[in-house]
Amino acid sequence: MRQTLGVAVAGFGWMGRVHTRAYLRVLHHFPDLGVRPELIAAADEVPGRAEEAADQYGFATATRDWRELLADPDVHAVSVTAPNFLHREMGVALTRAGKHLWIEKPVGLTAEDARAVAQAAQESGVQATVGFNYRHAPAVAAARELIAAGEIGAVTHAAFRLFSDYAAHPDGALSWRFERARGGSGVLGDLASHGVDLVRHLLGDIGSLIADTAVFLPQRARPAGATAGHTRAAGGELGRVENEDYVSAQLRMASGARVVLEASRVAVGDQNAYGFEVHGTRGAVAWDFRRMGELRVSAAGDYQDQPTQTVQVGPGAGECAAFQPGAGTAMGYDDLKVIEAWHFLRSIAEGKAYGPTLDDAVRSAVALDAMAASVRSGAWVTL
Repeated sequence: MRQTLGVAVAGFGWMGRVHTRAYLRVLHHFPDLGVRPELIAAADEVPGRAEEAADQYGFATATRDWRELLADPDVHAVSVTAPNFLHREMGVALTRAGKHLWIEKPVGLTAEDARAVAQAAQESGVQATVGFNYRHAPAVAAARELIAAGEIGAVTHAAFRLFSDYAAHPDGALSWRFERARGGSGVLGDLASHGVDLVRHLLGDIGSLIADTAVFLPQRARPAGATAGHTRAAGGELGRVENEDYVSAQLRMASGARVVLEASRVAVGDQNAYGFEVHGTRGAVAWDFRRMGELRVSAAGDYQDQPTQTVQVGPGAGECAAFQPGAGTAMGYDDLKVIEAWHFLRSIAEGKAYGPTLDDAVRSAVALDAMAASVRSGAWVTL
């Protein structure tokens, strides 16, 4: 008989809604899951936001104080989708209270923060997963298998690029995302964290790196009230942008491969342009999130003048079969979060970790800290 598992969502901006929809959909796509999530509590400090969530999605209770979740016996698992500066406090407190944890990346502001959450979860014996959703795309799963099977030979070099324009408008509000104390390392924590996870997921450990960063929009207007998403605030008092708009890094992999990783939040003309190109001694594979169900593959073994073909991945790739019956039918971003929810709930049901773990978050954060250290020193940093 399927066990009911009480879940809560702490932080109800856009990502909190995505997590909630994933809980509501997960059994539609994974009917063999051993637990049934039940929406117990929504928590958000902005007046009225948690109540709105409860009314829209059917949470049993709403609160402005996430700490009320700690002692609630009906809450067994919590999604932390609050701003970065709250990740450590919330993650440590919730896991010490015995709550299973689904937390968004980057799990705090530094590797020290991520380690603190990971240690608390380990000591408490709870299950935890992290929101590195792009690795769940079926085409990424297919690329990983192709690379591991040696279809493109030994990986020689690769490029991982995460460009978006969500902070490109000069009237974008000076929200917590642009403050070092609350947003951390800017585009490093926001987008490059995903890039590092994809690099590690596909190519293994990073040996050393060197990085460069820039702030291209140094001032923004302070918002008049609470912000959600990427609000504009034209005409407000100007304040300084404290963290990075752009990062580029060169990585030397433990395997000997070389990688270029770039991320930008101010890339005018690019929206969610996330992807990679991986080259090997006998072929190549490439993926673009905006064409999520496609891979560009070159693996004929001809080396010079070798053709590249576009492959539509289907039910044999990753978890595609849980969503679509055949190749060429599109999946979306929210589907990747449903896969994430499935991994999380399956981990709880079986007592075994599935999907990205807090260790993956720590390793990503170590690489981000190394990028920041490299910028300060101008030198290569060994991980």
